[in-house]
Amino acid sequence: MNYRHAFHAGNFADCMKHALLVALLRALAAKPAPFRVLDTHAGIGTYDLAAPEAGRTGEAGRGILRLLDIEDGPLADYLDLVRAAGAPARYPGSPALTRALLRPQDHLAACELHPEDHAALRAHFRRDAQVSIHRRDGWEALRALTPFPERRGLVLVDPPFEQEGEFDRMAAGIALVAHRFRAAIQACWYPIKHRAPVRAFHTALQDSGTRDLIAVELWLREPTDPQRLNGCGLLIANPPWHFEDQAAAILPALLDRLGQGEPGEGWAVTRVTGE
Repeated sequence: MNYRHAFHAGNFADCMKHALLVALLRALAAKPAPFRVLDTHAGIGTYDLAAPEAGRTGEAGRGILRLLDIEDGPLADYLDLVRAAGAPARYPGSPALTRALLRPQDHLAACELHPEDHAALRAHFRRDAQVSIHRRDGWEALRALTPFPERRGLVLVDPPFEQEGEFDRMAAGIALVAHRFRAAIQACWYPIKHRAPVRAFHTALQDSGTRDLIAVELWLREPTDPQRLNGCGLLIANPPWHFEDQAAAILPALLDRLGQGEPGEGWAVTRVTGE
């Protein structure tokens, strides 16, 4: 309940997560049938990069502000959307990026538990018939709001990882949704501080029997310091056709701009469980 993403908006983790999110949404929109997106930890929708919170950390300066001059290549689609949303003054969170890619037949359900952030999110999407806002725990929403009536869509899980046990909750949530809603794409963000928790997370997923999982990861330095966000990953369940190739183009393009040549920087697209 204490986490406020305004301090971190537009950082390298946002850039990685959102560039991949756009690719996933484009894949869903390639078919005419309607889809739904469930954003379990939605935040406020859009962020003022001139606000004191963003200025206090300066993370956008090491993230999105290094990318905004790119107009072609694998990051172009994502960056066109970011500029259209008001960058460099403002940065769109996942609900705003998702809403920009919804067609008239599609829907977004966004959950936010923090009372002030929920109020801001509701105000941002007021009178938008294609967006429903829920003040509820994101983990509980995985059971309450799946499967979707459209029978296809994306579940985006992006918790703050402030509490113990988030990796365990994420592994359980992925298995739950895979069991209840096999057709859903799941995209679940996780921090990479050091390798042991990530290895345990992947092992738990393998032990769960959940099929068709890949891990897409970017790290700015060797992940050996458990007190520092050295990188991040997106665990994808049921990835769309050719998404692994798209990710393998997006990640090095990000690292080219966001990396600082620190020892151990890199990226990987890894299959965690088979199809």
